[in-house]
Amino acid sequence: MTKITDNWPPKKSDKPDTALVVNEGVAQPPSVNPYLSKIYKKRPTLLTLKEYLKGIFAGDTSVLGRAITLVESSNPEHRTIAKEIIKGCQEKIKKSKIRTMRIGITGVPGAGKSTFIEAFGGYITSSGHKLAVLAIDPSSEKTGGSILGDKTRMETLAKDPKAFIRPSPSAGSLGGVTRKTRESIILCEAAGYDVVFIETVGVGQSETAVHSMSDFFLLLMLSGAGDDLQGIKRGIMEMSDLIAITKADGSNVDKAEGAKAQYAGALHLFPPTDSGWVPTAVTSSAVTKKGLPEIWKIIQDYFKLVKKNGYYDFKRHQQAKYWMYESINETLRNEFYDNPTIEKALRKKEEEVLSGSIDSFMAAESLIELYQKEREK
Repeated sequence: MTKITDNWPPKKSDKPDTALVVNEGVAQPPSVNPYLSKIYKKRPTLLTLKEYLKGIFAGDTSVLGRAITLVESSNPEHRTIAKEIIKGCQEKIKKSKIRTMRIGITGVPGAGKSTFIEAFGGYITSSGHKLAVLAIDPSSEKTGGSILGDKTRMETLAKDPKAFIRPSPSAGSLGGVTRKTRESIILCEAAGYDVVFIETVGVGQSETAVHSMSDFFLLLMLSGAGDDLQGIKRGIMEMSDLIAITKADGSNVDKAEGAKAQYAGALHLFPPTDSGWVPTAVTSSAVTKKGLPEIWKIIQDYFKLVKKNGYYDFKRHQQAKYWMYESINETLRNEFYDNPTIEKALRKKEEEVLSGSIDSFMAAESLIELYQKEREK
């Protein structure tokens, strides 16, 4: 009798593991004008540090986008330049005493985060503010690719001269919110954007990371979706400074009002916040623009309170401490996996674990011991 393990795992076919297949096209004809290559010189891949900082401080979105690309890159050369750019932006923020509004936005699937952000973002820019939207796009677990369609979904806001939208792939990180997102925030603030939205993939553990880099936490909920209070973790509601029930228009108005009362009652059951702020719930509609002025006023009232009682600076300092440890952990992790000796031994240990000849914990321990010996050399 043939065992299932004899034929498992199945052999992979030669076909690519994706639906996106590019067929070989027709050979390109020679250039009509052979002198074009001499007229139009190729744009340099990298600018100088001075050019990056000058462009960012001037609010040049093209340079800002290219600088964020360096921040997101895993190329060692890019990371070296990115560190200097971040350092220069931090000095600019400190010197100018910039006090921005960092607003984390998340919500259940179907709540209409992109639609809400476009409508709410337009209201904010029309009030005289500059808005940066860092929208995290979920990456494929199989291919690692992302659609990055936030600019398509926010077409009107993308054309707003006072708005900057940057879709970024989550790349398998915790909800897509990593140190790179925090560094991107710093670049946007140095470019003059006084309001920054950090949009997460959805409700889950990623909200903890968002909370560690935002001042205000906005949770978007959808009414009439069943057991609303059971569909979301208590910890996320406890982190929320405001819950907005979206799509409160048409025949859904009564349901939205009912959900608002339900969530407002639930929020009062939680312990008092450290900031002294009392979270509440409101209804809103991206179509009719209902509730948008109210939400913006609530956010402004929150910042007035926390800046007055000192919680704004206290939280920023606590976040800086948190990201110090996160940076240490990430640096050590990268050094471990980038070590050539470890990289070679890792593949061997993987085979031993898969074959069952060694326990996974013992394999990890031996790799760590090997790394320590490499460090001592």
